[in-house]
Amino acid sequence: MTATGTTAPHDTDGRRPADPTDERAAELKALAERAGRELEDASALAVVTWAATTFGPRFCVTSSMEDAVVAHLASRALPGVDVVFLDTGYHFPETIGTRDAVEAVMDVNVITLTPRQTVAEQDAEYGPRLHDRDPDLCCALRKVQPLQDSLTGYEAWATGLRRDESPTRAGTPVVGWDAKRRKVKVSPIARWTQDDVDRYVAEYGVLTNPLLMDGYASVGCAPCTRQVLEGEDARAGRWAGRGKTECGLHG
Repeated sequence: MTATGTTAPHDTDGRRPADPTDERAAELKALAERAGRELEDASALAVVTWAATTFGPRFCVTSSMEDAVVAHLASRALPGVDVVFLDTGYHFPETIGTRDAVEAVMDVNVITLTPRQTVAEQDAEYGPRLHDRDPDLCCALRKVQPLQDSLTGYEAWATGLRRDESPTRAGTPVVGWDAKRRKVKVSPIARWTQDDVDRYVAEYGVLTNPLLMDGYASVGCAPCTRQVLEGEDARAGRWAGRGKTECGLHG
């Protein structure tokens, strides 16, 4: 894994801190569950302000660069906040361009992560077009493992998940416990609709991926993303026809 930008928080000797102890994990879980109840009806800005105040530099935002809404929200609460972007090697050029624009104009620290293997190295080991033959494994190698590595130095991370995106996301809490990673997971816009997102983008001039204007409702890796059809939910264009709706980052 490689990264550009400032790396995740480290101890003074330069080593990343270990994952939380069982005692600290229990404290974080209780904190997340309490905050989830108390902040359910709070504004998105209030949710990220709580996270920024509670965790400071131990809080980061993850972004697919579909848009920069959550990154923008977090920058209002914590200027210079770390924004983690997974460069899978399969992104649309528009997605990379959005990342570069966010890094250039917003008060955030963009951290670009890459998997342990290049696409060519993965092809050599597993065969070409693994995303077609075993998309779950491809996502595990190019998304899930790099994120697991990168979150070691944080206690809380923010996502752009929304309940209206698909049935699998309908129960997303605004603050919850990520048991797999033993982190607090913050989804400040969980209760928003697409109209809410559009209003925020218009009000603050937030950067969005140009593909959203070209029929893409959700933007992922190019080989596994298509434009959506009228009446389809926002996630229908991801892994279409494969019975897969999530990459594994959120479940």
